[in-house]
Amino acid sequence: MTGPALDVTTEPALALRSPDVVMRLRRMGASFPTRLSFLRSLIRHLAASGAAVHRGVWRMDDEGFGEAVYTLQLGGHDYSLVAFSCPLSDDQRSDRVIAEAWDTSYLLYDGIPDAAEIGRLRANAPRQEAGRFGPRDLVLSRANKSVRFFEHVADSLAHGRQPDRARLGEVGYLLRTTAVYGNGKFGIADRCVLVGRGGLDGPFQAEMLTVWLIREFSHDLVEHVARCRAPETAVPLAPDLRRHIGVGNSTGLGMAPFLANHPVLLNNWVLARETALARVRSKPHLDAAALNRLADLWRQAARHLDQWSVEDGALAARIVRLRAEWAEAVAWIDPARLLATAFPVAALLDRGQFLSVDFQELLAALLIEMAGPENDDLAGGMAAVREGVLRPGMDLAALRALLHEHYGWALAIVFREPAETAQFWYVSQEKLEPRLGRRGAEPGAELELPLDIARQAQRLAADLAEVPETGTVAAFLARFPRHRHMVRRIQATAGAPYAEIRDNLLSDRCLPIDMLRCKLAFFGASKFDPRSDRWTRITLFQGAPTAGEITAGETDDCWLPVLP
Repeated sequence: MTGPALDVTTEPALALRSPDVVMRLRRMGASFPTRLSFLRSLIRHLAASGAAVHRGVWRMDDEGFGEAVYTLQLGGHDYSLVAFSCPLSDDQRSDRVIAEAWDTSYLLYDGIPDAAEIGRLRANAPRQEAGRFGPRDLVLSRANKSVRFFEHVADSLAHGRQPDRARLGEVGYLLRTTAVYGNGKFGIADRCVLVGRGGLDGPFQAEMLTVWLIREFSHDLVEHVARCRAPETAVPLAPDLRRHIGVGNSTGLGMAPFLANHPVLLNNWVLARETALARVRSKPHLDAAALNRLADLWRQAARHLDQWSVEDGALAARIVRLRAEWAEAVAWIDPARLLATAFPVAALLDRGQFLSVDFQELLAALLIEMAGPENDDLAGGMAAVREGVLRPGMDLAALRALLHEHYGWALAIVFREPAETAQFWYVSQEKLEPRLGRRGAEPGAELELPLDIARQAQRLAADLAEVPETGTVAAFLARFPRHRHMVRRIQATAGAPYAEIRDNLLSDRCLPIDMLRCKLAFFGASKFDPRSDRWTRITLFQGAPTAGEITAGETDDCWLPVLP
């Protein structure tokens, strides 16, 4: 990732939440999207630039199979989504990363492709990982239909009626992506191509643009199929329903290690959010407009919770509890009481400490939303220039001090307990994706990935105790080269308080779903729908402005989607 690190040195004394509170897996697994989420940043960039989407190519047969190209200009550059739709038998349709065929495939192209380039992409994009790509290919993606819902919407529109709102509320998307690849993977362009380009230089902005355009394609595709079936009676999607249809996504274990592997980037994400919350918390008073906004958002969150239904028993129980807590706590936002309260946001947050972690994190997200554009400047610091380099000249006394100051949580874990090393991370040879195994019960522990950050910290501390403090990192690593990775990590994160997940990732209590939800909430995901503790379905851009609404002047106001 590229971009400036977040600098809060110019901020007034803000009461940031402690990393010991924020960076626990349980709380990370209760994350909600905020105004600083990446898809929200993209929507603001699109709206500010008045981006207009032009569908330059639409070659689809009556069944909706063919190709399309959507182009827009952002930051002085043209970008095109090249989309391909093809027949797919039910026995080939799979959300697994090792699938070899999909209903649709996509390429975000740097510029406007001519016929030759479209032909090249036609031969390669549907093959995904097996294709061949070049420096103008920015993002590679694929998606499958939500077959029953797609058919329901197409049939409804063909017969002149809108799709059933209850079914729309249950599903929320026509297409579900199974991967959105960027940053040089499979030969596409490295992220450095986008450095300095307005609108796409923040974290995952090219990927978010790709998904937003896929959403537009999905709307057009289902309307096209409906018109071809019954040109005399077909109607387009109603604007409010079109807006509520997002893009689904299936995300599994492959994404979970990302947060541990990019500690400085994770810090910048969390630090921006926590700084935004601290700014709001520090307000001595709220005016009438802010109180009205607070009440509106509270009702929106309540409706969102009512429409959030999952099959997972554990999350379903948490949602039921959260609904009850949210309904009871609405009495807290009485305008007369808050107008008379000094530091009312701080008072609300303090009261919330006695309720569930889910309540606390939803309240935090709401309060950031209430502040509106006041915190938008923080989005510019959420990237990371690099994850840090080794400083061999550091003296060991300084290294030991950093270790004990920032990794005390790790040094307290008792690794001789079997439960603390019950799991191990590895890369599956079959799937070429990170996986989690049970130590002693499954093979592969000898190929363990270095995600045992806490254990590495303890082993480093033990060897540091054997050498004098007068030495240097260089001399220490010459004797103990196995600690090079951990030493560099400690040095790199010295000024990054939220860099580490402050839990043991090998413990039998570690649930990957918590890491997945944290990362996906920063993307802007909602309607988390876990299928196990290792993978989840989500919806992106549900409730966000469509291309037509952006052109018409719609702005970013899509925090938690609610079906009208």
